Amino acid sequence: MPNGTPQTGAEKASTLLSVGIVFYAFICGAVVLHKTVVDPRTDDAELFANFIGIASVVNGPITRLHVVDNQFLREGEPLFEIDDRPYAYALAQAQSDLDSLHGQIGNQRRTIASLMNGVDVAKSLNLSSEAGLNRAAAAVEQAKADVSNAKAAVGRSDAELAYSTNNLSRIEPLLQRQFVTVDQVDQARTAVNTRSQAAQQARSQLALAEAGLLAAEAQQKQAQATLAQTQHQVDQASHNVTTLDPLLGQLGGKGASIDTARYNLDHCKVVAPFDARVTNLTISQGAYAHAGEQIFILIDTRVWWAIANFRETQLQHIRPGMEADVYVLSRPNVRLKGVVDSVGFGVTPDADLIGRLTPGLPDVQRTLNWVHLAARFPVRIRLLAPEQELFRLGESAVVVVHGETAVVRAR
Repeated sequence: MPNGTPQTGAEKASTLLSVGIVFYAFICGAVVLHKTVVDPRTDDAELFANFIGIASVVNGPITRLHVVDNQFLREGEPLFEIDDRPYAYALAQAQSDLDSLHGQIGNQRRTIASLMNGVDVAKSLNLSSEAGLNRAAAAVEQAKADVSNAKAAVGRSDAELAYSTNNLSRIEPLLQRQFVTVDQVDQARTAVNTRSQAAQQARSQLALAEAGLLAAEAQQKQAQATLAQTQHQVDQASHNVTTLDPLLGQLGGKGASIDTARYNLDHCKVVAPFDARVTNLTISQGAYAHAGEQIFILIDTRVWWAIANFRETQLQHIRPGMEADVYVLSRPNVRLKGVVDSVGFGVTPDADLIGRLTPGLPDVQRTLNWVHLAARFPVRIRLLAPEQELFRLGESAVVVVHGETAVVRAR
């Protein structure tokens, strides 16, 4: 249109409409940009659940397989059974060994009781020997006293005999002078004879007492020897008494063997440890199960997560506890509620950017990339009230985290 020519009404309306469309597009773009920033979303997500490899604790052929691939199980339902006969035999053998040990302990108790009776008998004999030794010692003392008394009697008899002899010697010369009578001399002679016989009898008593002393001392030595012998018998009988410690020490090992055998027997029947789904089942009944070797996989269906990879520029708007919407691609019209459990704090470094982290010197790349892509970190969203038949491990999903918008609504 030439300059200076006034616009018609239609042209003005067309211009205003164009400007309005551009402005509306700009406003819509700004709103969408703000929405994607404050409420981050990503389609780089997939469903995830914990899973474990089911392996047998014991070795043996699988006699019964109760599950099929992709079957859903409740906690406690049987998975498979291992031939339990060898482990039942092992348990019976371990129980028999324990019973045999208890029998040995009982026999040993009776043996020890008999040996203790022998010790008691030996101690009784020892006490009797001590009493005999005491009696022998008393007899020796009595014999010594008798010897002393006999010696004293001999001394008195000798003194009386000497007195009588001296008296006879004095009065016999007086008989010729008639200073004494014949009767007095006869009496003196009779006294000498009597005192002589008494002295001989006293010496005989002394010899008898000395012989008794020798006999008592011999009996004392015999009693001492008997006491030493009985003491040796007591010591020998005490040493022969055995203890139960070696047998009692085996009880713990026998009990542990029974517990181990029962543990192995109990693990011949394997049940589901939680609500789960069987997957990767590639064996059949009759296969040989090796202890610790994985047989199939159980997916824990109690809790499901969506693992969403967000750009590092979006992580500042995501915090644990925020609400999230999850859409699985198999059912895009179904909105699932979730909550952010955690935000990842590490991923494997990109070797194209920083090189390889190896022992020794750093391996730094010599090239320079002009375009830098934002790193992505995994965010774990726990699904609320999941449906068992809806999810598959590794299924693609879209995740929208209600970040700042949810915070504003809460306020």
